[in-house]
Amino acid sequence: MSEARDRLLSTASRLFYTEGLHSVGVDRVIAEAKVTRATLYRHFRGKDELVVAYLTQADQALRARVEAARTEVEDPDDLVRTIGRSIAEDIQSEGFRGCAFLNAAAEYPDPEHVVHQAVLEHRQWFLATVTELFERTGKPDAEFAGRHFVMLRDGAMAAGCLTDPKPVCETFLRGLEGLLAYRSGLVADR
Repeated sequence: MSEARDRLLSTASRLFYTEGLHSVGVDRVIAEAKVTRATLYRHFRGKDELVVAYLTQADQALRARVEAARTEVEDPDDLVRTIGRSIAEDIQSEGFRGCAFLNAAAEYPDPEHVVHQAVLEHRQWFLATVTELFERTGKPDAEFAGRHFVMLRDGAMAAGCLTDPKPVCETFLRGLEGLLAYRSGLVADR
């Protein structure tokens, strides 16, 4: 990646996340990145492509974190917990403004729009990944557990930027423990 493209993407990512996708125009990104309009359009065909690049970068960062956790944690239940704790840490981080993907979906509700498609692609990957992690636990109902985890996460992401994130994260992690324990109970019942 060229230094100018990196600076554009870094600036856009910061502004898009903190202020919103529609509220930040390309002129602002250009000014804060200290590049010319021609430089922006040499690297991105337009704002939509820049937004997709921002989301793609966020997606790649999350995928890398999940893969790092996979290499560090062997126990399947602990791996699910590790992913949950990582989400809780994000929610409690300074400057947290919710989930970049949920925020983008709210601003681009048209399911045919390229930005909305990038959101759906990420969410499909995340759901498939979480479901696969639950499959590794050997407990029943992995598909249900994956959907449940994603719903818990989405709620925590939304609530975490509206109120004190500490009790939100405690509730999220307790819910995750309940989900793991409930599924263990299903194994014992069979």
